[in-house]
Amino acid sequence: LYLSFLTNESSKREWKPLEEHSCTDVPWLLLFILFCVGMGFICGYSIATGAAARLLSGYDSYGNICGQKNVKVEGIVNSGLDLTHKKYVFFLDPCNIDLVHQKIKSLALCVSACPRKELKTLADIQKFAETNGSTLCSYELQSSEYTTDPRAAKLCPKYPVPESAPIPFFHRCAPVNISCYAKFAEALITFVSDSSVLHRLISGVMTSKEIIMGLCLLSLVLSMILMVIIRYISRVLVWIVTILVILGSLGGTGVLWWLYAKQRMSASALETQIAKDNLQALLIYAIAATVFTVILFLIMLIMRKRVALTIALFHVAGKVFIHLPLLVFQPFWTFFVLILFWAYWITVLLFLGTTGSPVANEEGFVEFRMVGPLKYMWWYHAVGLIWISEFILACQQMTVAGAVVTYYFTREKRNLPFTPILASVNRLVCYHLGTVAKGSFIITLVKIPRMILMYIQTQLKGKENACARCMLKACICCLWCLEKCLTYLNQNAYTATAINSTNFCTSAKDAFVILVENALRVAAINTVGDFMLFLGKVLIVCSTGLAGVMLLNYQRDYTIWVLPLIIVCLFAFLVAHCFLSIYEMVVDVLFLCFAIDTKYNDGSPGREFYMDKVLMEFVENSRKSMKEAGRGGGAESRELKPMVGADEE
Repeated sequence: LYLSFLTNESSKREWKPLEEHSCTDVPWLLLFILFCVGMGFICGYSIATGAAARLLSGYDSYGNICGQKNVKVEGIVNSGLDLTHKKYVFFLDPCNIDLVHQKIKSLALCVSACPRKELKTLADIQKFAETNGSTLCSYELQSSEYTTDPRAAKLCPKYPVPESAPIPFFHRCAPVNISCYAKFAEALITFVSDSSVLHRLISGVMTSKEIIMGLCLLSLVLSMILMVIIRYISRVLVWIVTILVILGSLGGTGVLWWLYAKQRMSASALETQIAKDNLQALLIYAIAATVFTVILFLIMLIMRKRVALTIALFHVAGKVFIHLPLLVFQPFWTFFVLILFWAYWITVLLFLGTTGSPVANEEGFVEFRMVGPLKYMWWYHAVGLIWISEFILACQQMTVAGAVVTYYFTREKRNLPFTPILASVNRLVCYHLGTVAKGSFIITLVKIPRMILMYIQTQLKGKENACARCMLKACICCLWCLEKCLTYLNQNAYTATAINSTNFCTSAKDAFVILVENALRVAAINTVGDFMLFLGKVLIVCSTGLAGVMLLNYQRDYTIWVLPLIIVCLFAFLVAHCFLSIYEMVVDVLFLCFAIDTKYNDGSPGREFYMDKVLMEFVENSRKSMKEAGRGGGAESRELKPMVGADEE
């Protein structure tokens, strides 16, 4: 009943593609702006409280910021010092890393220079202080007392002091030899047991950097070429996939029955209990495979005509990229904006790590901690990462939807705007930012509990019982499925907003009704189409990997090329995924436009179709099939009836 009500409400609304533009979901835009102001407040607060100075200039264990005069901290000795000439942070034991709390468990001091060579004894440390004016022991110990004062064993660095160099922009002395961080490296890279292996792998990457860059460029070119030619090979690719699925299911079922028959005829098949169990298992597997094959054949028989729509949509999607070439570069702009935001977010996160009031810890040193309501700024900042990232991705979806909608509902392609992408961005900024904010917030509401459950799962790993572990994984899986469904519905809601300029809820309802009316077609597009695009990704990765093997093979005598090849293949898959995900998005938008076009138009005067000739041929073939099968019978006729003749009554 509810679905019938939604269908009636949707059919009453008159769709006017690109004729009306109005602001949608303005309250949500205001809420999003207020949220961003809150994010800015967190950044401003952390800078105003000295977090930026402490992060960039560094601070010692007594709360003094290196390179400037400091204010005395009550109850803390050696605080409030003038360290104008001591600009670098030096850790007395830089290799003592607390992996649990992710910090260096060592006394930190401000020094004027980092030791650029290894210091093996206290005498070397004293000589370094006298020569360079950089005292590496605690402030209360004079350089002349390094070798005579018994406190030097506790107040001076653990020797031998490794060679170190300042980290650019952050004024920290870091050991040059990474073997100092052996425990840390083992925790992060468990497969590297010998430092020479790591050095050989890195040298292989550095030696092959030109080839790696060339192969990455090759994957980029292949992805762009595939997006252009996929419309010409879509029909062949679909039938290849269909034949492979049929042969695979028949072959697997036949092998299982052959193994079962062979073992049953064997004289020793029933001698032991293990043999009997294996024979019974083979019988179960063979029956299950047979049932699966029959169901698969029935599904393919039902959906065989709907595959033609997938092929037609892929063909039209190729034309869209020819008319709208800037769509190809859409992933670059989105990735660039995401990188800028993530860099800002990480910077503020680092600021928050040094924000707060100075508090003495159990060892008598200073730590900066936030107290009261301010300590919840971490959670606000974490929510901001998810919501704003989803907002940026949703802006891409709305931009692509707006451009494709403009292409589809423009009868004369010669009358397209000069840059439909920029026109779509303009409509997004002027009218639909609130809709994007609302849609991205809904995804955020689902993502946050899933991430919390994943965090709980990692914290309880090895401690929870089997039942709790199963429940956690089930909840995480359900939330993941819900997130994917909402993402797909959001994308179609953005398309409906781009067509009719309606708010998010109305657009989502209209899109949902259209998708339900065409459920079988949606299934065909999302199975056959997605598998075609997956094969495209595999093709690009395999082609790039093959080229990499052929080129890197010439360097096999003096370099390890396994890591360069892995890097190239991962980059190729990432590039192919970015480009072909745009292609998938275009196909989904075209399908919704096509469904709306065939539902509210029938080709008669005054109700002409907007669709491409290829899609028009599909509609004509569907009508012929309906006439042959009779309008009252068959799943195909029942599905086409509300689309082609919805308003004939």
